[in-house]
Amino acid sequence: MQVTVEETTTLERRMKIVVPSEKVDEEVTERMKKAASTVKMKGFRPGKVPMREIKRRFGPGIHQEVSGELMQSSFLEAVDQENLKPAGVPTIEEISNQSGENLEFTAIFEVYPDIVPADFSEIEVEKLIAKVTVDDIDKMVEVLRKQQVQWEEVKRKSKPGDKLNVDFEGFVDDEPFEGGKAEGADIELGSGNMIPGFEDGLKQVKADQQKTLNLTFPDEYHVKDLAGKKAKFEVKVNSVSKPVLPALDEDFFRQYGVADGGVEEFRDEVRQNMEKELAQAINNRLKAQVMEGLLASNQVELPSSLVSGEIDKLRQEAIQQFGGQNAGKIDASLLPREMFQKQAEKRVALGLLVGEVLKREKLEADGDRVRAMIENMASSYEDPEQVVKWYYSNEQQLDQVRNLVLEEQVIEQILEQAQVTEVDSSYEEAIKPPDREEEAASDEEGSEEPDGEKQ
Repeated sequence: MQVTVEETTTLERRMKIVVPSEKVDEEVTERMKKAASTVKMKGFRPGKVPMREIKRRFGPGIHQEVSGELMQSSFLEAVDQENLKPAGVPTIEEISNQSGENLEFTAIFEVYPDIVPADFSEIEVEKLIAKVTVDDIDKMVEVLRKQQVQWEEVKRKSKPGDKLNVDFEGFVDDEPFEGGKAEGADIELGSGNMIPGFEDGLKQVKADQQKTLNLTFPDEYHVKDLAGKKAKFEVKVNSVSKPVLPALDEDFFRQYGVADGGVEEFRDEVRQNMEKELAQAINNRLKAQVMEGLLASNQVELPSSLVSGEIDKLRQEAIQQFGGQNAGKIDASLLPREMFQKQAEKRVALGLLVGEVLKREKLEADGDRVRAMIENMASSYEDPEQVVKWYYSNEQQLDQVRNLVLEEQVIEQILEQAQVTEVDSSYEEAIKPPDREEEAASDEEGSEEPDGEKQ
């Protein structure tokens, strides 16, 4: 086999491969012999069909089949011989595939870039130091109570925190506009779900009262035709209801998985969950900063084939996330590539950099940490042991957990050398989601969880 390689760009390679005709003919002949022993042809006994008939009837098809297989195997052999690492599937061109002649073709493909990660000491990160206080637990208990709030209709005037049931219609320049009318709509005063002034205008109103609200749509309103325009809303109040929070009793505690122990056991359960959330939030912020630092300190040339593949994945993820029941019917290719280009490039760059760190540091997924991560994920299910068994019987899901553990080990390896500054923080500040850029840098692909009822 003859192989010649041309370097057309930094990453692109043009490889011409010539497979001797003897090798092609040998494989074709062997394939025909096998066919002759099994083929059934009218006028001949099984296994007695003359080779000339096999060649006449099946020769071209067998030659084509053999050539395709030889192109695939010879390409893999050639890249191994030339110590090349293809990134993505090659494009095959200039195929010469005539019977009795050499098999010749050209494979065009990209290779992985050579990466030497910069010194990790260049990376600067801030590590938040926070703890869950008694006040934090008190606030969380109130949040949980509000999640179970009941509404009781009242005859008095409305005040912040009440829920109103209303009919309304909006007008711009005395003309009704699309989406500006509703009947039996529930509005919680103070929720901020309506445009500025709407909820404030419904304070101190009673059931059966009618009121006119003269408001202005925000300049950044999502409906461009309404942005910045003055509007009039005619509102009829159907009812006013006050919130009634549930008592901290056994029935309430059972809804959160606490059957015994009363309020102290419930608060302890809340504290444990908050501490888990806090630790995860701090780790996520650290990870995002490390990944941003890794990107900033390393310029990586990206194979376009890998970026294209990542864009396709992001398209599919978007369809699954937002497509709902129609996700399977939506053609993902209709989503513009530009929507995902930047995120795809980040994912590919980080994947290459993290892969290089893994190789350089000779890191392998710690089995004990894999087990601990799975047990932690399983702990919120009714039958944790069954969930653990599910992960260990599902190689694909197990690999995803191994990858998460490897990612943690890479982060730790970098943090050992990075410049880490500890910053005091409150619980509320620490658990705030990172901004969009940090989130995109982190971009964690969590493992899929099994079906099951959480506690």
